[in-house]
Amino acid sequence: MTGFAAAITGIGLVTPAGAGAKESWERVVEGGPAAAHHTDLADLPVSMACRVPGFDPAALGARDAWQWDRYSQFAIAAAREALEQAGLAPGGWADSSRVAVILGSGAGGTATLEEQHRALIEEGPSEVSPLTLPMGLLNMAAGQVAIDIGANGPCLAPCTACAAGASAIGLGRELLRSGTADIVVAGGAEAPITPLYVSAFARMRALSRRLDDPRTASRPFDAGRDGFVLGEGAGVMVLESEEHARARGARPVARVIGYGASADAHHVTSPHPEGKGAELAIRAALADAGITGRDIGHVNAHGTSTPRGDVVEAGVILRMVGTDTQVSSTKGVTGHPLGAAGSIEAAFAALAVHHGIVPPTAGTTEVDPKVGVDVVTGAARRRRVDVALSNSFGFGGQNAALLIASA
Repeated sequence: MTGFAAAITGIGLVTPAGAGAKESWERVVEGGPAAAHHTDLADLPVSMACRVPGFDPAALGARDAWQWDRYSQFAIAAAREALEQAGLAPGGWADSSRVAVILGSGAGGTATLEEQHRALIEEGPSEVSPLTLPMGLLNMAAGQVAIDIGANGPCLAPCTACAAGASAIGLGRELLRSGTADIVVAGGAEAPITPLYVSAFARMRALSRRLDDPRTASRPFDAGRDGFVLGEGAGVMVLESEEHARARGARPVARVIGYGASADAHHVTSPHPEGKGAELAIRAALADAGITGRDIGHVNAHGTSTPRGDVVEAGVILRMVGTDTQVSSTKGVTGHPLGAAGSIEAAFAALAVHHGIVPPTAGTTEVDPKVGVDVVTGAARRRRVDVALSNSFGFGGQNAALLIASA
């Protein structure tokens, strides 16, 4: 391997698989789907989603947590966990200007915006909250995390749809490589399970209609897949240069060794039919890391459970990586958390490398014959993985690929 490696010294997760990295990873390895019906969605075209279980904003211990949209609450909880695992104390920086925050999102504070729009229509402009924009804007999770941890370095909020979390991690690595920062808190957060977003995705026919059994609705690469299940959550990593981590005695979980990004330049929602953009992103990540596709032992696929997208991605994996790698989509458990998906799945890829466990693709029982790759189904596989690829693709044709290697 050549190039620059960013040490992953901490991981924080708030996902439908659990409010915490340990709980989330255990459920993903177990292959327990999180999809369920929710009474507040009962009047919508699709009443099921993957929600974070038992999340209590009061547990954040902040007096003003009520002023944060749910997506910002997820981000802060995940960032705190990641820093704790990394052995870093928020605010206790030797030089806070060398600590950066990059947190992406595809939707931002959509629950706040929908609620305040209803107030505007039903009660008039005088009833719109003055906190609407500080809660609802797409950059506010990044801003609130920077405030919470006392980070004065660059604070960025990439909005690359469902690739946002992966984009944040890739850009965080670039800040380290350029010498702009010593520590980067990077990831994504999303809380899109709202009437508008559920209805909009349903109108696009993007959501699964397997309402009789939500636990089998998200089934990436399965012959019977019919769409994704909407999810939510946050995934955050603490990234450092290997020298910086070593100097303070930190033990990395894994390393980010490659990053590639591209655009399909094809269609706002449909992938390029040959996966041109996805292939370009993976090629760029491989070139960045100085390795070939044959070095990849595991792929955490974007794998949303949509009829077209899964086949296109499988074709790209087959061309770029081959048939010997083990492919999983953890969206079988978590559903699709949109802008948080890339960082959540990169974290799962890092844990797969760290533990030598490839999680199963939950919900999938009969792999589509059009999918020519080795999709892990049924149960997790124990196997040493030196390098994992994590794919993330978003509306607008925005693609990101991360290569994660053992520490």
